[in-house]
Amino acid sequence: MTDWLKLPKAIIILALAWSFSGCLPEHEWIRNVTAGPALGTSYSIIYLSHDPLDLQSDIDSVFKVVNQSMSTYIPGSDISRINNGDTTVQVDHMFREVFELSKHVHSQTDGYFDPTVGVLVNAWGFGPGEPIELDSSRVDSLLDYVGFDKVRMTMQNRVHKELPQIRFDFNAVAKGYAIDRLGRMLDAHDIDHYLVEVGGELLAKGENRQKKKRWVVGIDDPEVIEGRRLKQTIYLKDQAMASSGNYRKFRFDAATGEKYVHTIDPKTGFTKNSKVLSSTVLTSTCARADAFATAFMAMDLEASKEILADENDLEAYIIYLDEEGNTKEFMTGGFEALSVR
Repeated sequence: MTDWLKLPKAIIILALAWSFSGCLPEHEWIRNVTAGPALGTSYSIIYLSHDPLDLQSDIDSVFKVVNQSMSTYIPGSDISRINNGDTTVQVDHMFREVFELSKHVHSQTDGYFDPTVGVLVNAWGFGPGEPIELDSSRVDSLLDYVGFDKVRMTMQNRVHKELPQIRFDFNAVAKGYAIDRLGRMLDAHDIDHYLVEVGGELLAKGENRQKKKRWVVGIDDPEVIEGRRLKQTIYLKDQAMASSGNYRKFRFDAATGEKYVHTIDPKTGFTKNSKVLSSTVLTSTCARADAFATAFMAMDLEASKEILADENDLEAYIIYLDEEGNTKEFMTGGFEALSVR
């Protein structure tokens, strides 16, 4: 018997895509599948065509150029050079797109989404830099180097920083952006039906034509620490989905044993153990979904609800704890309509 809890998320998604139908596959549709490691996580891509296709080199190329532009773990990447004070870097169109999207979401979330938290990400031990011992005074001093209003993009595609110590960290949006780029690549090959997954973030187009069903994807239960259990399954068509949560990304201080989660509040500079356990966002692009899912982890639930009421193109599913510590769920009407009954 298969132990579903021990399977990687990517494999669960692939299995779900097959299992939610009793129809026999149509022979004219060929299921092309590729999977492997990328961006510090794993990926899986299903794309349907009438003839066998091998797009591995194109897929590898997308990951390579995104990494070279925005990976803080590659010393010679554009973002690393900018972080280290190189003012001569002319960024590519991908960096600029992510920068402009980040600026937009930063404004929409009242600053709760802020990729200039790089100096804090490193200080708390969640980035490529060395963690440091932090107290209120030290955090306050580091906050001087945080704020998207302190950076701008010039007409020459160079990044201007008010202070050289400001460091970018696009990890909360770059993975979603890479998925969007993979989708564009598949579109360019006239692929109309695909499901792209990288580290649990997803982009779906068309449907599973072999099964004549919409793609079906799963959302993790954030209260299951070891193994995995799905909290929800939803239909996904011509949409992107991104989730954020603190249940897998955290570290313990070796000296004090204190737990630090990876969500950093850009307003206070501290990691945030909030009552929000996880947030999942649906919208047209995975980069946008990724950014808002991250912001909703740092924001209070009521503030997130206000944004969702104003933004017609966003749907969300948020799992949180009430005042008594009971697990509760909030979902928008559009998200609920996609739930698998």
